[in-house]
Amino acid sequence: MQDKGNVDLQDQRRRWRYRAFAIAVGCLMSLLGVSALAGWLLQIKLIISLFPGFPSMAFNTGLCFVLSGLGLAASTLAARRFRIAATIMTGLAAAIAAARLVEIATVGRAVHHVDQLITRLVIPPDFIVEIGGGMGPNTALIFLIANLSLLLSLHVGKSRNQVVQELTSYVVVTLGMIALAGYLTDAEQGYRWGRYAAMALHTAIGLVLFGSGLLARSWWMQPANRAQIPLWIPAAVCFTGLVVDLYTPLGLANGILYVPLVLTALWFGNRNAPLFFAFACTVLLMLGFFAVRHDEATFWQEIANRIITTATLWLIAILVFYFLRNNHNLEAERVRFGALVRSTPDAVIVIDERGTIKSFNPAAESMFGYSPQETIGRNIKMLMPEPYHSEHDGYLAHYHQTGEERIIGTTRMVSGRRKNGIVFPIEVSISVVVSGQTKTFVGIVRDISERVRQEERMKTTLSQLEAYTAELERSNHDLDEFAYIASHDLKEPLRGLHNHSRFLLEDYEDKIDEDGVRRLNRLVRLSQRMEKLVNDLLYFSRLGRQQLAVKRTDIGLIVKDVVATMELLLEERHAKVVTDGRLPEVVCDAPRLTEVFRNLITNAVKYNDKSAPLISIGYLDRYVGKDGTVARNVFFVRDNGKGIPQEFHEDIFRIFKRLEKSQDSEDGTGAGLTFVRKIIARHNGVIWLESEVGVGTTFYFTLGKKREGQNAAA
Repeated sequence: MQDKGNVDLQDQRRRWRYRAFAIAVGCLMSLLGVSALAGWLLQIKLIISLFPGFPSMAFNTGLCFVLSGLGLAASTLAARRFRIAATIMTGLAAAIAAARLVEIATVGRAVHHVDQLITRLVIPPDFIVEIGGGMGPNTALIFLIANLSLLLSLHVGKSRNQVVQELTSYVVVTLGMIALAGYLTDAEQGYRWGRYAAMALHTAIGLVLFGSGLLARSWWMQPANRAQIPLWIPAAVCFTGLVVDLYTPLGLANGILYVPLVLTALWFGNRNAPLFFAFACTVLLMLGFFAVRHDEATFWQEIANRIITTATLWLIAILVFYFLRNNHNLEAERVRFGALVRSTPDAVIVIDERGTIKSFNPAAESMFGYSPQETIGRNIKMLMPEPYHSEHDGYLAHYHQTGEERIIGTTRMVSGRRKNGIVFPIEVSISVVVSGQTKTFVGIVRDISERVRQEERMKTTLSQLEAYTAELERSNHDLDEFAYIASHDLKEPLRGLHNHSRFLLEDYEDKIDEDGVRRLNRLVRLSQRMEKLVNDLLYFSRLGRQQLAVKRTDIGLIVKDVVATMELLLEERHAKVVTDGRLPEVVCDAPRLTEVFRNLITNAVKYNDKSAPLISIGYLDRYVGKDGTVARNVFFVRDNGKGIPQEFHEDIFRIFKRLEKSQDSEDGTGAGLTFVRKIIARHNGVIWLESEVGVGTTFYFTLGKKREGQNAAA
């Protein structure tokens, strides 16, 4: 694949050549014009007409050559002052030519007022009369259209004016060559359009140069892939065709010669070149027809021949046009594909059937450390370590013999070898492109060194995690055994203390004083409380590891069951439990959730200083807290009790932590809210509270979702 820098350098060289040629043509035209003007001023007939009896170059024609030549050269220079100068000079030349054409159209070819307007100021009248004539209509027409195309190119977008200027240059070259052919073949109609004004020989040469300079300038404007053959080849074909046309009966040979002219468009990058050439050939055919006298007997045959020839040329031109268009589209696709290959982060390597590297993109250079010059033309094995290095030729041979595709169309992990000898892991995808009998293999290579390192780290981490998990399971098992043994061993002496204290009270109460009885009763209560603490601790240790028996449960029924079992406590405290709206069904462990509501309702009754405690239970689809946090599907238990100060909102969830004693506090351990939070956490939920001292407390909790934007106590 050609390096982009080399392509840009070649393009710059082509542009420089086209620009230099256009400037050189402009200088030659100016020199030709200055020579003609000098011939007029010095009254040297040889300079004006070249040969005795030949038409002379008019004074205004020489002036137009000077203006047009300088305008052409200046139009290729970038500075603004040169563009202004080019506009002025080409505008003046176009105005002189236009004025002459208007004079010919309105007054006639025999009148030369426009030519003599300037000539009389600097040339003696007798010399003017001796030379006679003026700018011919063909000369004026060529100067007009050529200078107008130059003006257009200076002030209109490139893509449009380049086409116009290229077409104009073909017309200018064609008309100039027609005049030259007229001189060579003594066909006066080629250079004389009318009786009184004709194109001079050196005028015709200068106009051919003018057309060539315009063509070079148009290629300089957009030079990429243009004019891959010298311009003189189609020009020579054009000239030869016209000469043969003038001397061939019925013009039979001209079509055969003009076909190669149209076919030369294949070597031009411009897709419109065949149409331009067909147009030029059509003009030549018409001029060749009208330049000679025709026999009345063969007149219509010649017309039919010209029509058939013209139609054939245009048919060939259209076919060449579509061929070039398809070629252009393919080239555009190739350029886009090349740009894609160059910019892709993956290495793209193209090899032939023998394993020879044909393409090596920049990503491959970076990956393997080789430059394209070091790899292209060598076997792909140079990028492979063993055993792939030795096996590659065998795989290609097997593929040629059997057609079996083992890795084509698949992605596989292999190893590559950098220029410094380092072997690294790669991922290769290979596809085959078939063109006729030739097969090309395209490999897309990705360096997966980092991915392999990450996989190794993940394997190490997974291995460590498995070890940690096994250690945790063993630790949990030991903890279960310890909790069971500890509870059994602790309960045994506690029961002994409890039983012996009771025996002493029953058997020796009358022998022990009042203080001793009080102390024995205290010992009984403490042993009972200690047993409850041990039972709660054992329950808490198992709560986080036991599997939940989840199922769809009606929360309203759970609340009704809890209230029914607490009926005696509620009556004693004159408390009332109400449900605020309908409670939903959720997937949960019903016994555990029953424990949650029992603990929350019990606390709301016990730690309540109102004469008529009121507990409200409800459900919110959407909850918005005082701090702006949002939660969905929230349950709440609200009471009208004492309230909990803000600084104790976290302490109440600590095991065995109680802020104060209730009337029945001797029956509790302070582990209830700890169990509540643990059960809710096992349901992937969270619990939090809002409270105001003297007004009451509301506990909120979710099942399965956390509050948005905040991690609540879990």
